[in-house]
Amino acid sequence: MPLIKNGEFADNAWVTVGDGDELPTDAPVIVSASRWQAERDALSGRNAPLGVKLEAGEAPELIADDLDRFQLVAVNFPAFKDGRGFSYASLLRDRYGFEGEVRAVGEVLRDQWSLMLRCGFDAFDVADGTKIEAFNEAIAELSHVYQATGDGKKTVWQLRHGG
Repeated sequence: MPLIKNGEFADNAWVTVGDGDELPTDAPVIVSASRWQAERDALSGRNAPLGVKLEAGEAPELIADDLDRFQLVAVNFPAFKDGRGFSYASLLRDRYGFEGEVRAVGEVLRDQWSLMLRCGFDAFDVADGTKIEAFNEAIAELSHVYQATGDGKKTVWQLRHGG
């Protein structure tokens, strides 16, 4: 799948590794949260960058104490109607102060990109054939917002009241 970061396509050096698969020695890897918990000590000793993937139902609290060990947290959207990942990104950024990459993976749809960005995602695995112009158009569609997030964008209320 193509990767979008900072409004453009980006190379993806990360390798997602299954729970039973051998880890490449030099490549940046993304492991499941359950593998991280089972192999924490061994994975902590790696010299290559480490990422973790949260599935729906695996809230950030599961890895909160270890966030300083990860350069990337991938949040899976198993279905378009499962919005837990939005909350997970917001918690990672706002509550836990995670400054690494937060990547949306799975069912990452055009009409969700703008809100995903506002919630704290900064990278998106998108469907093959996605045009970068479509991505940039989608994130620019909403000029005014009603809800505050960590992105600093002023809400309609703040704009009306000079805030």
